[in-house]
Amino acid sequence: MTETEKPTILSAEIDVLEIMRRIPHRPPFLLIDRAVEFQPHKSLVGIKCVTINEPFFVGHFPGKPVMPGVLIVEAMAQTGGLLMSKSWDVDPEGKIIFFMSVDNCRFRRPVVPGDVVRLEVEVARARGDVVKFKGRATVDGKVAAEAEFAAMLYDTLK
Repeated sequence: MTETEKPTILSAEIDVLEIMRRIPHRPPFLLIDRAVEFQPHKSLVGIKCVTINEPFFVGHFPGKPVMPGVLIVEAMAQTGGLLMSKSWDVDPEGKIIFFMSVDNCRFRRPVVPGDVVRLEVEVARARGDVVKFKGRATVDGKVAAEAEFAAMLYDTLK
């Protein structure tokens, strides 16, 4: 691959304030703290720093805190939503991104307090207002979860 063929990866961080401008989620349901790599219309890498202060650890599980798998998938979906919002410069006042489906989901290792989850999401296919993604959540280079999922851009002004 020559220098001109290499994909453009913008490594400037996307901070939590921009994330909250682009997707509607708020604490305690905001599950992405920042993004570290962004390739428009192609991929985005988000980061979730997991702490014992997460509200779900109270009940999942007392004495053995484990991040619920469904919330790891939600973190990947929020990362996909951020990728859509930033790539297509979505106006959050008139549009919302809805999670549509999840397929081929696998959990490989538990995520526990102190883990830094790397949420790697790439566009598998985009057609109209629907985008299909491949996502992977890793901790220390080891896969914690992976899934294929889809989201759609919905006009709230309809």
